[in-house]
Amino acid sequence: MAPKSLSAFLFPLSLPHNLTYSTPKFLRIYTKPSPILCKSQQTPTATAHSSVSIPDQDGTGAAAPSRGDQFLERQKSFEAAKLVMKEVKKSKRREKGKALKLNTAVASCYGCGAPLHTLDPDAPGFVDPDTYELKKRHRQLRTVLCGRCRLLSHGHMITAVGGNGGYSGGKQFVSADELREKLSHLRHEKALIVKLVDVVDFNGSFLARLRDLVGANPIILVVTKVDLLPRDTDLNCVGDWVVEATTKKKLSVLSVHLTSSKSLVGIAGVVSEIQREKKGRDVYILGSANVGKSAFISALLKTMALRDPAAAAARKYKPIQSAVPGTTLGPIQIDAFLGGGKLYDTPGVHLHHRQAAVVHSEDLPALAPRSRLKGQSFPNSKVASENRMAEKIQSNGLNGFSIFWGGLVRVDILKVLPETCLTFYGPKALQIHVVPTDKADKFYQKELGVLLTPPTGKERAQDWRGLELEQQLQVKFEEVERPASDVAISGLGWIAVEPVSKSLRRSDINLEETIKELHLAVHVPKPVEVFVRPPLPVGKAGAQWYQYRELTEKEEELRPKWHY
Repeated sequence: MAPKSLSAFLFPLSLPHNLTYSTPKFLRIYTKPSPILCKSQQTPTATAHSSVSIPDQDGTGAAAPSRGDQFLERQKSFEAAKLVMKEVKKSKRREKGKALKLNTAVASCYGCGAPLHTLDPDAPGFVDPDTYELKKRHRQLRTVLCGRCRLLSHGHMITAVGGNGGYSGGKQFVSADELREKLSHLRHEKALIVKLVDVVDFNGSFLARLRDLVGANPIILVVTKVDLLPRDTDLNCVGDWVVEATTKKKLSVLSVHLTSSKSLVGIAGVVSEIQREKKGRDVYILGSANVGKSAFISALLKTMALRDPAAAAARKYKPIQSAVPGTTLGPIQIDAFLGGGKLYDTPGVHLHHRQAAVVHSEDLPALAPRSRLKGQSFPNSKVASENRMAEKIQSNGLNGFSIFWGGLVRVDILKVLPETCLTFYGPKALQIHVVPTDKADKFYQKELGVLLTPPTGKERAQDWRGLELEQQLQVKFEEVERPASDVAISGLGWIAVEPVSKSLRRSDINLEETIKELHLAVHVPKPVEVFVRPPLPVGKAGAQWYQYRELTEKEEELRPKWHY
């Protein structure tokens, strides 16, 4: 019989091959082979150490290991096994959460990040089989755009994300929770996070508990779509307001940047900040769905391309932009940096409390402002004359009236001053209508889907669950020279509440004797959230009434700087 090594005696202690040889980090066990083993019988002492019987061995002579050698070898194996298992436990802790990291070995659509396939024509990532084979043969799969992305680029509203608390609007292939799970590895990575927030929907798009998602990684806060703010808005005031709001949310950031992907305002500052703070790490663009990540990346690459040839090459295959929440379905790797590190576009985090989660997919474009916002104030002479309620409004203001913001919001004016004015900032596609509160329910049932849109059309209105949530608001104020607060509707815009409008102010009013509290009731679809916040300083008037807070030396040192 051929000679056998001592490992035959240690078979119960042998480690699985995938532990022993899978990675050079693990300690390996080697046993010195013996050319000749003597024939021996198992003794009671040996049985105490091992329950496996030792088979008869061929050969005799002094080269055979003694009982003491066998015992020492077993003890060494025990100790080695302990070290290996300890290393395995450490490795598991390090590797926890990394299983969902982007697999670069799988070819994905460069437009949405979905894995390419030839199975289901309706599913994201589908490619015609002939095209797939041709591109695969030439190793060009990373230049392929899937069928869904082609339709999205031509304006089609094709949803793919379900389980978001609202109307499906199409065939669903992935849940919002699954998309969020694809970002779970970030807290275990060493990365630079660029967090995007929509200035029109600041509270609704601001990700809560962001640190649970990104861990201790540094964050650059980028506020998008500042080109949509009303004309003559002072961005210095807006920047200070954003920093104040971020500080109150107890989120520590490196800096704040006010940007516009359309006009490239502030993009150069973000590029400089990324290059300074990247330090060889990967850069992840993070934000809620429809916050403008893909448009921001396009603007980022356009600015970087002036100096970085890698960014110039990456512009040819950039992510798809669409009004559909969930356009990006997987992390998209972009080779945008010549000096190391990758740029990643990530799936948008779907927030169930935004209006986009409840409307039909065909109505989503109506929620996205296309041009600069222009506030619609009430009361005004136009509304009064059209509704033949001029005398009542002039004498008692908006008390006893309800204001509909499309079919998505209803504001009941319960108790305000005769001079109180409400100004609505949001998409122009949503029409505003004022009716007496006692007729509001009947008006809503009759005009839903017709005058009050979205939902658009009587067919969709029949499936609409209505404005199920009512929130009573008590808005307090101290000064009449500035708005008391904003009432922000998640995913839509905000309503500025002025206790006394300049255009309606009377000389005989005695504000000292006035109860400085306004009462409103806001109705929204379930589960849309309503936020009461300090007023956002927009327009020329915003720069006049906005007050900068005096900071201590410590606050000045810790407070992030804003740029645009």
